[in-house]
Amino acid sequence: MTTTWLKERSELGVSVVLLALGVLVLTDALSIPTDFAQRGPVGPKAVPILVGSLLLLVAVLLARDVLRGGKGEAEGGEDIDLSEPADLRTVLLLCGAFLANAALIGLVGFPISGAILFWGAAYALGSRNLVRDPLIAAGMSVVTFLVFNNLLGVPLPGGPLMEVL
Repeated sequence: MTTTWLKERSELGVSVVLLALGVLVLTDALSIPTDFAQRGPVGPKAVPILVGSLLLLVAVLLARDVLRGGKGEAEGGEDIDLSEPADLRTVLLLCGAFLANAALIGLVGFPISGAILFWGAAYALGSRNLVRDPLIAAGMSVVTFLVFNNLLGVPLPGGPLMEVL
């Protein structure tokens, strides 16, 4: 009886995950010190508190809907063949590019690690142009670094290119 009831209401698992994320975000948001980045009346806590609160609200509303008999629609799959297995190679390549970026950003700085991330994502998604792709990735990475570092005032690690840019 319990197993059947849970299978019919499996969306409650999503509610639990959203609830846990909301609590985590709110807990972290409330521990943010406000003295380091306060610029004007809205401090660094405002957006995380809003996001955490909205996560909790969505978790409660979803759980209420599921308990009242609501059910998510099955995947339509109009442009996806649902009988085919997931493309794990692409997912693993994307994960590898992201992890390489995370591991290298402190060592080589954002412009280089970001270029690896952008090029790796393009490669994972099927682009195989070995001249164009790295050049576009490097350009995107440098522009992203300059926008965040110089225009928005969000310091990113520059690495060995810090003196150049």
